[in-house]
Amino acid sequence: MPSKSPTLWVVATPLGNLGDISDRARKILASADVILAEDTRRTGKLLTNLDIKGKGFISLHDHNEEKRIAKVLEFFDEGGNAALVSDAGTPLMSDPGYRLVKACREHGVKIVPVPGPCAPVTALSACGLPPYPFVFLGFMPRKDGQMTKLFEVHGATGATIVFFERKSRLRETLAVAYRVLGDRDFVICRELTKDYEEFISGSLSGHEDVSAELKGEITVVVGPPVISGPASEEEIFRLIDQEMLSGEKPKVIARRVADRVQGWTAKAVYEKVTERKTNS
Repeated sequence: MPSKSPTLWVVATPLGNLGDISDRARKILASADVILAEDTRRTGKLLTNLDIKGKGFISLHDHNEEKRIAKVLEFFDEGGNAALVSDAGTPLMSDPGYRLVKACREHGVKIVPVPGPCAPVTALSACGLPPYPFVFLGFMPRKDGQMTKLFEVHGATGATIVFFERKSRLRETLAVAYRVLGDRDFVICRELTKDYEEFISGSLSGHEDVSAELKGEITVVVGPPVISGPASEEEIFRLIDQEMLSGEKPKVIARRVADRVQGWTAKAVYEKVTERKTNS
């Protein structure tokens, strides 16, 4: 995998199950001249488990990323290659690395993604809520006002919402989501790919029933708004207008709208989609 030109590999690593490391990721981590790691001790343990020895590290986390950029660019100017990893999953997905990748690209360094495990996508694939369109909010802000604004802006799109939350703040965040978004289905995806992996389904109106004793890494998926009772034609056209913004094909739009309402088949909605397109 070595590159003749200075290269930054952005390498996805397991969320918890070591078996999820790809052969390509393993080879790149073994061949890179240096590893840029969010937590060098944690990445060191990963490399030990992969039987990769003798690697040099540069720590790169939220508090030092800006200061590290010049040092890393100098390393690339000297002809070196580096692999960027986060503590788990795909780098930059609510983890440090964006500013470095941006600076490297502007500096002419070759950027190569090495895809693999990603908590938001993993959660969407198994939670049973509509997987797209979705918006990923990363870790939720601590202040209620900032959280409220995020939910207001992205909730209005009708998309599925995915975010990370700390266990100590989970019920508080779900309460804010209920206040802003109304009653929607949600799934708490806990300890993804690990021994105690768990998917806890509920509705935002029942946020107080969520256990305060949940442990581990938590990804939350909140589904799009669902209309209770038979939807009116006016409501159907409103949802169609929302879904048409995604640019999807009429059949996909029809299926997504039908999943969000009662009393309408995908075929019936499709007729309304074609009617809307004809009249627009």
